[in-house]
Amino acid sequence: MKPTELRTSSDADLQEKLSGYREELFNLRWQSASHQNQNPKRAREVRRDVARILTIMNERKREGSGK
Repeated sequence: MKPTELRTSSDADLQEKLSGYREELFNLRWQSASHQNQNPKRAREVRRDVARILTIMNERKREGSGK
């Protein structure tokens, strides 16, 4: 997902996407451990999407606190 799309999303949407990505990442790790992972690159993409969402959420939190 592109950062510009995430920046236009509301906080509730970001939180919902974050929980969905974390659940997907858990499932991908489970598949990888059981050697059933069909797309190993997907785990990397999901980790980066989680990081993007957390970065945007932290930026918004900092902006709101005035620092």
